[in-house]
Amino acid sequence: MSGADFLQLNIGDAPVGGRSEWLAGQLRHAIADGRLPVGSRLPATRVLAGDLRVSRGVVTEAYQRLVEDGHIAGRGRNGTVVVAAPVGTTTPAPASAPAPPPAPGTPFAAAPGPDVFEALRAMPARIDLSPGVPDLTAFPRAAWLRAERAVLKDLSASDFGYGDPRGTPALRLAVANWLARNRGIKADPAEVLVVAGTSQAFGLVARVLRRDGIEAVAVEDPGSLGARQQLGSEGMRTPPVRVDSAGVRVDELRATGVRAVLLTPAHQFPTGVVLTGERRRELIDWARSGGLVLEDDYDSEHRYDRPPVPALQPMLPEHVCYAGSVSKLLAPALRTGWVVAPARYREALVSAKRFTDLGNAALPQLVLARLMESGELESHLRLLRKRHRRRRDAMIEAIGRHLPQAIVHGAAAGLHLTVTFDTEFDDTDLAAASLARGVKVQPLSWHTQLPHQPGLVLGYAATTTTLIGEGVAAIGDGLRGLSGSGPRMQA
Repeated sequence: MSGADFLQLNIGDAPVGGRSEWLAGQLRHAIADGRLPVGSRLPATRVLAGDLRVSRGVVTEAYQRLVEDGHIAGRGRNGTVVVAAPVGTTTPAPASAPAPPPAPGTPFAAAPGPDVFEALRAMPARIDLSPGVPDLTAFPRAAWLRAERAVLKDLSASDFGYGDPRGTPALRLAVANWLARNRGIKADPAEVLVVAGTSQAFGLVARVLRRDGIEAVAVEDPGSLGARQQLGSEGMRTPPVRVDSAGVRVDELRATGVRAVLLTPAHQFPTGVVLTGERRRELIDWARSGGLVLEDDYDSEHRYDRPPVPALQPMLPEHVCYAGSVSKLLAPALRTGWVVAPARYREALVSAKRFTDLGNAALPQLVLARLMESGELESHLRLLRKRHRRRRDAMIEAIGRHLPQAIVHGAAAGLHLTVTFDTEFDDTDLAAASLARGVKVQPLSWHTQLPHQPGLVLGYAATTTTLIGEGVAAIGDGLRGLSGSGPRMQA
């Protein structure tokens, strides 16, 4: 067997059939202890394979594992470069150690306010398992730069002036084509309104509905705290409607007497359930009697173990206000989404958008349109699905090992899992105990108005498999600390 001057690697130390895994571990260890500092360059796969006298595929697979963990990245002609060091595993506290109480300055010390998500993001933590964020290290920077250069080359001076508040024609066409290809929605580009994400979409919708005499929008329970806050900021009441294993309880929706409801039917947040065919039929009957559905197509693209779930909009185009965005496809920082609304609300929504910000910035719209029409966005989505699936699997495995009492919900799709516990405790205490151990999570109670089992909402897409395992282990330690010996729970 041969070795290499690089890190004094000796391939003879690798187990039979596990060379790539061994090599990845050696490189990871070298990055962690500083022998390969951030910014240093790794040998070309061909060179290292030759030194070790192994196939190039062994080295390529090892490098790919570190790329997926976020430790190294390809830099074109500059080769493969170390971009982040692994965080060392801390020694867990004894199982009997009591969990620290929520500190007065943490987001868990009181009922969540309007700035609760910003407050949680600002809290220092070693591992962030907050839901709702894709793998931001995978953002297609090279493709974006190519598209931006091409767009700038073709822009005239007049294109830098004020534009259509509905959005650029190029992006509205690209979105219409995207929705037709991927969601079965037939929309004319003139029917598409470009907005700053789904949060703005439903804020604008709420404003228009209030002028139409609608003062309440029913919401799913459990359901997104952020969406509820957005509607509330526009003066809307948000009566809760229970969600069960088949989706929203349409009988309870009917009993509220409200004329509008906000739903996440393709992948319900946070439980992950899909609105069943029977419930869809009940919902159609409710809508045809004068109801309006605000459809948040949340996480519909990120699916792993099930076929695509159709959107509601094609079934009831005049009773569904459909909204989507690229926040979970590319990055929340782009602040780009779209609305396809019933005809009776379109002009009012355009007017509301006009007097809010005169329309989204044109240049990012044109770049995004080029990515959509070129097929780059579909390619990026395929990459994300593979990566996110591996991280989901890692979280499920870690939950089984460190939280065997937990019941897992929503594993077939999305960017997060929800876990619940069949026992009595305050899940904000568990979230606080996790934060004290360096792990950010969201308590399920933030997303409920009705009584519910305690639980956590755990994002996995933006975190490496190694850190996912460490984070779930810390949560398990925090759970044991809540009662010293740990609560009795149903598996």
